[in-house]
Amino acid sequence: MTQPRHAIFLDPSSEHFLGDRLFDMQDSRLNRDGTLLPFARLKARFASMGVPVHTADVLRSGAVLAQTNHYWSLGMRSGYQELLGRDDIRLRGFVLFEPPLVEPAMYADLPNLMQCFENVFVHNVDGDGYALQDAESTKLKKLDWPQPYDSEVEPYWSRRDRENRLVVIAGNHNPKFRHPEFYSKRIQAVGALAALDAVDLYGRGWDRWWSKQSAWWPYWRHFGAIRRAYRGSCEAKLEVLSRYRFSLCFENTPMRGYLTEKLFDCLYAGTVPLYLGAPDIAELVPPDAYVDVRRYSDFRTLFREVNAMPDEAWQRMREAGKEFLRGEGKRRYFDALIDICTLPA
Repeated sequence: MTQPRHAIFLDPSSEHFLGDRLFDMQDSRLNRDGTLLPFARLKARFASMGVPVHTADVLRSGAVLAQTNHYWSLGMRSGYQELLGRDDIRLRGFVLFEPPLVEPAMYADLPNLMQCFENVFVHNVDGDGYALQDAESTKLKKLDWPQPYDSEVEPYWSRRDRENRLVVIAGNHNPKFRHPEFYSKRIQAVGALAALDAVDLYGRGWDRWWSKQSAWWPYWRHFGAIRRAYRGSCEAKLEVLSRYRFSLCFENTPMRGYLTEKLFDCLYAGTVPLYLGAPDIAELVPPDAYVDVRRYSDFRTLFREVNAMPDEAWQRMREAGKEFLRGEGKRRYFDALIDICTLPA
């Protein structure tokens, strides 16, 4: 059998995705809400070109599947070490999905990563949130977070019987580094809105008051509000979102270019996002598709305004979100992973 010229290997961010489980669309736990769709699309796209795609444990096992084996890490810093020096492997890219707030050591290691990899993909290339010192900035490439869908998701988008209140879907987190973070902002919002009986909170860990995730002042200051608002874990985000007109949509940190799946999930389900996160969000998503939380002095004022929003205005925002998903969102984010994993002609 003729050996192919190229093969692609992805090192996932967690060992749970090894053994090619990164592409397993049948795993309902790992593929919740279509999380694995970008990876399955990439595998199918390159398979149609005769290029095998696997998780990187196959490569580390000693297998030589192609004349040139192209390796990308999706945040696994230890996985590439034993591949150094192999003539059949090109370390093509390291992708920093997590922000400096979550993985500061990864950003501190940028000079080394740039020595080892041909490119490093980050949310912004101008050093917002991290240091560019000693970094070979020509190797930095802009990362756009790959998204599973290229349009609204039916029947969630068309659902009409919606609560005229706010929903929050987020896990309970206690950040190791306190600045700059929006975890506490999310808790403050729940505290203010629970007093108005205007918010429902979903996600794992909020009822675990004894855990280390809860062991910080914002959680305990708003403990009563959290208990009143909490509705349990969320097994299907789009279904839950589709029950509400609006969703508080907060990133975990303010950083230029840092736009994750949170806003997209809202648009897929036809729920208008109340967004706080990337300071340059207006350059990434049309402002008429979301409500910018920065415009409001407090969360009660925010709720009173969106609660009074006429249905016609709400529908226009939903349509703007749909148009974005089908247009610029599809062009920029839908195949972003495939755009990262390019091969030489």
